[in-house]
Amino acid sequence: MSDQSMNASTRSEAVSTAQRIVPAKARTEEGSLALTLQRRFLPGFGLGLIYLFLTLMTIFALFPVYYVIQASLAGGQNLYTTDLHILPANPTLDNYVYAFTQLPLLNWIGNTFIVCSLTTIIGLAFSTTGAYALSRFRFNGRDATLNGLLAIQAFPALLALPAYYLLLNSLGLINNLAGLVIVYSAGTLVFGAWNIKGYFDTLPVELEQAAMIDGASHFQAFWRVTLPLATPAIAASAIFMFIGGWNEYALANLVLNANDTAGSNLTFILGLYSLQSDYHTPWGIFAASSVIISVPLIALFLYAQRFFKSGLTIGGVKG
Repeated sequence: MSDQSMNASTRSEAVSTAQRIVPAKARTEEGSLALTLQRRFLPGFGLGLIYLFLTLMTIFALFPVYYVIQASLAGGQNLYTTDLHILPANPTLDNYVYAFTQLPLLNWIGNTFIVCSLTTIIGLAFSTTGAYALSRFRFNGRDATLNGLLAIQAFPALLALPAYYLLLNSLGLINNLAGLVIVYSAGTLVFGAWNIKGYFDTLPVELEQAAMIDGASHFQAFWRVTLPLATPAIAASAIFMFIGGWNEYALANLVLNANDTAGSNLTFILGLYSLQSDYHTPWGIFAASSVIISVPLIALFLYAQRFFKSGLTIGGVKG
């Protein structure tokens, strides 16, 4: 009887052990399956959310551009309709024809290009040399100069409008493009100096020292070695200087005084603003002119890309 009872108890223990093992094994398989599904689908789900977010941001960024182009092609009162159309009901180029034939648009663009180009050249000339001096030389007042530039940058430019007007009026430069160039150039110096100075700080001074050991003067080392290596920072600063003057309104209106200056002597921002009246705003012509004047900026940015790509490989190799 004892042997039979022992065998029976052994068999019951084996059965209970098997009953415990089978659910545990099943739970392990379910856990591994869930882990596999999690590893397979969660990264894809997260990536899908990222693509969805980027798609929405792209739509928000491109919709204003699309709307301006659509408005430039809308004729008559089509822009004021409440119906939603992907394209205008009756697309036309009348707004572009009017902008080129009835407005001094090319004069406005020419004035703006001259002002922005001179501003960029003058601003780069002074900010680059000033940034190099602040980066490479140690002199009395260096820290005070850096802190002063930073403090000047913190103040809004509009606070200087009365001072600009009084100074330019005393020099006889009101209603003169030269006065606008001076004001814009002064405004770009602080940003350009800080931006380029920070890039100069990252360049090893040993490159200039090696050039001077080979017989170059300090200016030649700056011009032939350091300046080419700083091309990306200089190109970025140039783009910001040019675009800053291209889209600026308040200072241009102060200096050129759009109400008293002949229409052909305005920048395009002031010229477009002068088109509106108290009772009518030609949105179609505004849109067409905006599309036209955006083309030079796009061309400038595409041209400047080559300097971003090549700047780090120029000037560091002798020969």
